[in-house]
Amino acid sequence: MYPFNMERALQAMRDELTQNGVRELRTPQEVDTVLGQDNGTVFVIVNSVCGCAAGAARPGAVMALKNAAVPDHITTVFAGQDREATEQARTYFRGFAPSSPSMWLLKDGEVVFKLERHQIEHRSAQAIAQDLIQAFNTHCTVAEKSVSSGS
Repeated sequence: MYPFNMERALQAMRDELTQNGVRELRTPQEVDTVLGQDNGTVFVIVNSVCGCAAGAARPGAVMALKNAAVPDHITTVFAGQDREATEQARTYFRGFAPSSPSMWLLKDGEVVFKLERHQIEHRSAQAIAQDLIQAFNTHCTVAEKSVSSGS
């Protein structure tokens, strides 16, 4: 048998998002650069190693990002892995307890939509995607093909 390689498994969890246009924020400074903006929309996925992240959260987010209306910035932090970046991101989710996985949509610096772990567990990726698409359609604009959502 082959030994389990945690780094390889974690990289696959990261790649599931980054290979679909999601910008990974790995330091508090990167978090502040993107989330510290007070105009436009920012989508933040708090990634996790748990089963509901693999089965519903990440796949649901990827499905939703195919929608015509998407946030200006599409980002992720990895709870339990990039701890300082995750802690810094959570300072922008004022009034909410830490939750991973979770997804947050900020508009002009304020949380306008969230999916916390208890809203992700025991749901399908399709149901998660539909919730996200509804939020994107409400708060975001249609992305132009030439605009990169990762920067």
